Amino acid sequence: MIKYCYLCVFSALGVMFSQSTYAQHDETIHLDEVGVVASKVNTLTQPSIEEARETINKTAGGVTVVDMQQVREGRVSNFTDTLGLASGVLAQSRFGAEETRLSIRGSGLQRTFHGRGIKLLQDGIPVNQADGGFDFQAIEPMATRYIEVYRGANALRYGASNLGGAINFISSSGYDADKLNVRAEIGSFDYRRLGLSTGGVVGDFDYFISGSTFDQDGFRDNAVQDAERINANFGYKINQDIETRFYIGYAKSDSALPGNLTKSQLRDDPSQSILSTTVGQQRRDIDLIRVANKTNIRLGDHSNLQLSAYFSHKDLFHPIFQVLDQDTNDYGFEARFSQEGELFGHKNEIIVGINPSYGVGYDDRFVNNLGVRGARTNKLENRSKNLEAYAENRFYVLPEVSLVTGLQYTHSERNLKDKFFANAAQDESFDATYVQTNPKIGVLYDYKSNVQFYANVSRSYEPPSFGELTGGVRPNIVDAQDGTTFEIGSRGNSESIDWDFSAYYAKLNNELLQTAVFAAGNNPAAATQTTNADKTIHAGVELGLTARLPWHLEWRQSLLINQFKFDDDNTFGNRDLPGLQKSLLRGELMYRNHGFYVGPTVEFSPQRYAVDFAETLYADNYTIFGVKAGQKVNENFSWFLDARNLTDRKYVASTSVILDATRPGTNQSLFLPGDGRSLYVGAEFKY
Repeated sequence: MIKYCYLCVFSALGVMFSQSTYAQHDETIHLDEVGVVASKVNTLTQPSIEEARETINKTAGGVTVVDMQQVREGRVSNFTDTLGLASGVLAQSRFGAEETRLSIRGSGLQRTFHGRGIKLLQDGIPVNQADGGFDFQAIEPMATRYIEVYRGANALRYGASNLGGAINFISSSGYDADKLNVRAEIGSFDYRRLGLSTGGVVGDFDYFISGSTFDQDGFRDNAVQDAERINANFGYKINQDIETRFYIGYAKSDSALPGNLTKSQLRDDPSQSILSTTVGQQRRDIDLIRVANKTNIRLGDHSNLQLSAYFSHKDLFHPIFQVLDQDTNDYGFEARFSQEGELFGHKNEIIVGINPSYGVGYDDRFVNNLGVRGARTNKLENRSKNLEAYAENRFYVLPEVSLVTGLQYTHSERNLKDKFFANAAQDESFDATYVQTNPKIGVLYDYKSNVQFYANVSRSYEPPSFGELTGGVRPNIVDAQDGTTFEIGSRGNSESIDWDFSAYYAKLNNELLQTAVFAAGNNPAAATQTTNADKTIHAGVELGLTARLPWHLEWRQSLLINQFKFDDDNTFGNRDLPGLQKSLLRGELMYRNHGFYVGPTVEFSPQRYAVDFAETLYADNYTIFGVKAGQKVNENFSWFLDARNLTDRKYVASTSVILDATRPGTNQSLFLPGDGRSLYVGAEFKY
């Protein structure tokens, strides 16, 4: 099967390079010059999707723009829906929920909840907490116009240093928003989602306001979810060169957790929940408020200064192996200066920035007494401090060849104060500091106006979040993860095909790996324990492809091929890292004509993969099929039908990881099943 996936890559590359005729298409990949003077969008703080494509295609590495108009042709609920066909992104919902395994190039490899390893942004402003973790519930896809994906060190323009890169969700502004947009979705497992938004321009003032509700019983028992969100931004043009914009976000998400299953339980009934009155109920309830401001100051025709600041507050009630009751405040500021000019008679562009952030969290822990607080077990106060400084320069050696160099500096502090212990031996307090400078160099070759080639070498660095340091039974001080990544690739579009291809090879030190740690009596409500691996290798291929075929057919796909393994480890040798498939293909073949579309969808995971480091227990390979149909009836009304897993295949969407499944007494409740057969329909009205 792995040979089949490589054949897909090389066949696709052969087709793409045989094309040379340029045409403009409404696809994800655009390399043509885009004029924005007469654009409907007239704002300094919220770039249009055309401007975003023009900017992102100056990157000497793997990048993607996801047009949410394409995503809205089907269900728009979780990160799998929005990023499932984005090149280089692995997004697997945990049980149809917003909680997702989100990974780029193996970032946060074994994290199946509360994301890590990617810098998540909304409108260019960090969503991550100061310690690096982030919550999926903070993002509302219905309020998003498009998504920028910067894979790996290609996210340096946002100050990111981690292995995965950055994902930036861009909202509409009053300049490109509908005056009124109403979207409703309903479907299997009592799924209901409603979104309303409005936007407009009044003189020098513009606004965009979005509200949404979401609830479902879920495919599995004890998987009820409901959420309400409000997102808004308000912009004001002080003059033609200065614009300021305020952002407000509120999210309330309540989610029951059904827990992991053993392999035999999944085969018997994947909809069951293992949680019972003898184990305790599990939930993840979040209240999140976020306020931010971004001000752009144009300093002449070719220079720009952007200042941004944000504050977020999160309440988390999280009964798992114990009850976690957390209250967190995060603050951040960023100054970013960009300039286009000349250096030694050649075109030159530079971006420099600084981004300090600070967070304080109050972490109370109790015995899980059937989902409510029992006796107190701990009381902790954690503080995170970070300073990121970065610079990226693009020097045009020739009009069609640019040399990209960059440097990023990270200084991070993690401080924990234990406020609940009987004697000094039980005091879990600690201070940890992580510092590193990360260089990058790359080259971008504009072979034609619609074809680019690139290569780069970069360093990555990721300090641990408190999820790694205190997420287990007791604090565990680990080192930061760092590494070197080599990347080559190409992107472009022709009359019949668009492509986005990258191949990368990363050598990592001290990779942050998690394993399940089970409570007394093999309680299946497991904690996780993070350790540092010695040396590991992450290598892979990322291929996004859109092919326009005869008879009004269009094939879209995202193919991932992963080879993640230990590198001469003392214990595990050169074994593969557990917990993630070696290849994954998502695709759809649509018949499109006069606004109507219909066709099959597929998700293909051709190899089994281990869920323990000893390689004794595996998640099986699978293929699931669906059908999607819909129509843009006119400029005001559209509808869709989205049927999934038509064969009702029992399969594993995500897993936990343990050291050795064959050890006596080891609990093997590691598997999170994907949803069964389901059907979703929706309609959208706008004007």
